[in-house]
Amino acid sequence: MQLLVEQLSQRPLEDDACRLFHGRGKYFAGFEQLTIDWFSPAIFITLFAEHDADFQQRVIDAIAQAYPTFDGPLLIQRRYIHGAPVEMLRGELPVPHHVTESGATYQVKLLDGQNNGLFLDMSAGRSWLKNIAHGRNVLNLFSYTCSFSLAAFAGGANQVINIDMSHGALKLGKINHKLNNIPTEKVKFFRHDIFKSWGKLKRYGGYDAIIFDPPTNQVGSFVAQQDYHKLVKRIPQLANDKADLLICLNSPDLGSDFIAAMMNEHAPECEFIGVVNNPAVFKEIDSDKGLKVYHYRYHASLA
Repeated sequence: MQLLVEQLSQRPLEDDACRLFHGRGKYFAGFEQLTIDWFSPAIFITLFAEHDADFQQRVIDAIAQAYPTFDGPLLIQRRYIHGAPVEMLRGELPVPHHVTESGATYQVKLLDGQNNGLFLDMSAGRSWLKNIAHGRNVLNLFSYTCSFSLAAFAGGANQVINIDMSHGALKLGKINHKLNNIPTEKVKFFRHDIFKSWGKLKRYGGYDAIIFDPPTNQVGSFVAQQDYHKLVKRIPQLANDKADLLICLNSPDLGSDFIAAMMNEHAPECEFIGVVNNPAVFKEIDSDKGLKVYHYRYHASLA
């Protein structure tokens, strides 16, 4: 476990929520099914496959060695079990539980199953949006708990339209906007099927920035291989000239070639600008297997 101690020791427990250790990228042999996150004041362990009790204890011991003064809540989630149950190993969580990232405040729910309300791997994408959002009209597709919306307003966005099919996610998104004192007249929350809502979305456009962050495979809602191209084909109807687009995909089976081919065929009016690199802690032995975040720019003259 010395490797784990060394990796954790490089990441101090600071104010902002963050990933402390990322084994899912298969960069660290023996730890492929382990992640460790910091949601102040708690450390959150996730196991993606079954391990014996000795492995769990050695992970706990490594945390204690890396952070000798840490005495806060410690939780473990077992994602390999149906429902992804979470066990409180010690301590108590604040209720409600608020965490920060880059000046924004988020409410998280660490005991509520698989998704806690804030995807830490997308922090670089949120920083990217914050940096380009000033004065812009932003469309946030598959908004979940609206973390991109908060990043946009932190960067001075004029308006953000959030759309998602999950009532619970949007409810938490509204709470997050209240926490950050965002004027209600500047933000919209639509609980709709995106594929049946193009007319509504067009009424609030055109958009200067659009976030495409869909689930990879959500049966009955979105399957990337079948549905992603249907989104990007709509860009000319939604985007202003020179609009910035964030194209995201988190699938080990679909790589950068999938996105490039899709954009070339279905959105040829969009120029590839560059890769938004994931935070350094998210090491991947094969970057095509991990989260992919790409910056494109729409050119109306090419439509």
